[in-house]
Amino acid sequence: MSYLFAFFTILLVSSAALARPVSYEGGSMVMTENNYENHALHLLYSPTAKTAFGVATEYWRDQDWWYQGAQFNWLAKRWNQPDSQANVYVLSSVGVASGNNDAGKNIHEPAAFLGVELDWENRRLFTMYENHVVEAGDIDGFFEQKARVGVAPYIGEYGDLHTWLMLEVEHNPGDEHDITVTPLVRLFYEQHLAEAGISNRGDILFNYTVQF
Repeated sequence: MSYLFAFFTILLVSSAALARPVSYEGGSMVMTENNYENHALHLLYSPTAKTAFGVATEYWRDQDWWYQGAQFNWLAKRWNQPDSQANVYVLSSVGVASGNNDAGKNIHEPAAFLGVELDWENRRLFTMYENHVVEAGDIDGFFEQKARVGVAPYIGEYGDLHTWLMLEVEHNPGDEHDITVTPLVRLFYEQHLAEAGISNRGDILFNYTVQF
């Protein structure tokens, strides 16, 4: 039984690491996110199992501005249970925003974001909540939050292709359409994770993470 427990623990932790903003000790991640509001690329290295440092570049489509900065993610708390895991992460970045102010002049402003991510999952169910406060001087500033629920239609073994069916609800108080609902599919195999979906407004979501 101890070998069986160790096997399922490794499976749970390895799948969770791909989906979360901090890798294992000494691990690196390349993460790209693409949805109706922005395109983002994050390059992260985890010197410990609780921290990740790296760089981020993001393009915000509707407001037409760019962000480049240094990123720091911190695993603040983890609860390991025999068949589940829960986490609290703090997400932060400091850098420079480039875009137009209200007068239409192209400017560069100090910028930063700060947020938290909470998640819980077992081999069948997944839940997550995440928020961000973004401040970019005269270019932009806003608060956004999102939540996800997911279910695995089958329980794969270690080394199999794993599938999750998820529903994401995003709330952006400053947008004309402040609620966006996106059904999506998450697939992960070995060190690769991909997500794809279409929102209620017809926008495509595509995210990809590789860990090494």
